[in-house]
Amino acid sequence: MGIQIQVLFTKLSFVKLVFVKSGATSSNEVETVYGIISSSQSSSNMKQLLKSSKVFLSNDLIDKVLKRVRFGHANPLQTFEFFNYTGNRKGFYHSAFSLDTMLYILGRSRMFDKIWDVLDDVRHKDRTIITSRTVMVVLARVAKVCSVRQTVESFRRFRRVVSEYDTDCFNALLRALCQEKSMTDARNVYHSLKHSFRPNLQTFNILLSGWKSSDEAEGFFEEMKLMGVKPDIVSYNCLIDVYCKAREIDKAYKVVEKMREEDIMPDVFTHTSIIGGLGLVGQPDKARDVLKEMKEDGCYPDVAAYNAVIRNFCIAKRLGEAYGLMDEMASKGLNPNATTYNLLFRVFYWSNDLTSSWNLYGRMMKMECLPNTQSCMFLIRLFKRHERVEMALVLWSDMVEKGFGSYMLVSDVLFDLLCDLGKLVEAERCFLQMVEKGQKPSNVSFRRICVLMELANKQDSLQNLTQKMAMFGTVINPCNNSVSVDVSTLTHSPHN
Repeated sequence: MGIQIQVLFTKLSFVKLVFVKSGATSSNEVETVYGIISSSQSSSNMKQLLKSSKVFLSNDLIDKVLKRVRFGHANPLQTFEFFNYTGNRKGFYHSAFSLDTMLYILGRSRMFDKIWDVLDDVRHKDRTIITSRTVMVVLARVAKVCSVRQTVESFRRFRRVVSEYDTDCFNALLRALCQEKSMTDARNVYHSLKHSFRPNLQTFNILLSGWKSSDEAEGFFEEMKLMGVKPDIVSYNCLIDVYCKAREIDKAYKVVEKMREEDIMPDVFTHTSIIGGLGLVGQPDKARDVLKEMKEDGCYPDVAAYNAVIRNFCIAKRLGEAYGLMDEMASKGLNPNATTYNLLFRVFYWSNDLTSSWNLYGRMMKMECLPNTQSCMFLIRLFKRHERVEMALVLWSDMVEKGFGSYMLVSDVLFDLLCDLGKLVEAERCFLQMVEKGQKPSNVSFRRICVLMELANKQDSLQNLTQKMAMFGTVINPCNNSVSVDVSTLTHSPHN
């Protein structure tokens, strides 16, 4: 009996040890595995490096690594090998999050055959992790590059793999079509399949949220009520938003009154839509007053509501009020986000105001608010227009250090600027920094840098960059005779 108790205690201790280990994934472990996936030359090499690293490949770690791959755009094929390798271990089951993230990565790379291979494998091993969210992830990627017919065919293929082929899956299809195709396509598919799936409140809210035409939105709103589906606050907010974007403010206010009659109190989203609508009809001051009126309905402005008011003043070129609202946000404990700053960057870009853009960027970084890709593009294009290399390099250095923005989009403009001004040392350094991050420079930028290096007789640097690009499967050498180079694309390009 004592031996049995000791064995049981040992087993429980082991389970506890594994649980603690699997829940204690560090960022260093994630970066280690991410680096192995990014740098591995083959599947066997990757497996060997993973074993040598002695990192415990728990569900938590795999979830975080795949998330890192998704946002870091690492090699999808090596990531697929990693997913299969970890999933084939005896007694191991991938989480639903890992599955959906892997499918997203494959879909982004248009590896649709591999998506169905994964789903077939998972179907036999653990069908329960294939959910309506999985359907949405896959169909969104399919709809992005394939026809409506192919998207619907992919939806029908899910019948044999998903655990429950129901209205939630149907809603996932409609959401993908609303986001990636036209609302007309979504409407047609809805009408062709609605008899096979019983539409629910979410079905109509998905369709209502996509319409830009108030007539179409009104039609679906009526059909919703005819089918006995009672509108909720999301339904009403969608209708109000359509009216506001169509500049039909009076109709929007009538819907708000109807909501109150049904004891549905307007929320922050309701008021934010009204603010946007008032801005479109040229009433930014009245829109600002809505911020105060919100309190009467028991809700308080959030960052999105303030951004809507700030957008109105930016459109009206009243930047003093826009900055004042940013200060007001901060006084209420609401930190301006990347969207807030982007509204101002847009105005400064189109008015060619380099000084204000640079000062705003300094303020943003001081507040530890990282720019989004759109803000980065406004900045880098403005720096290129004014040929301000030092500013461009500060932005790039911050991107590399803090991990914000799109390396691909920003680097194309940056390399153009550096090549225009003959800054080959800086171009090479930025190129290598990008590669170290697992990001592939565009072939256009690569060609231009290489040709200029050839002209400058920098053979060692040229060979180094060519070897780095070969890591991404790029084997072209733009400087040998076997490749034709369009010289017109390498000459000084006009400023944006």
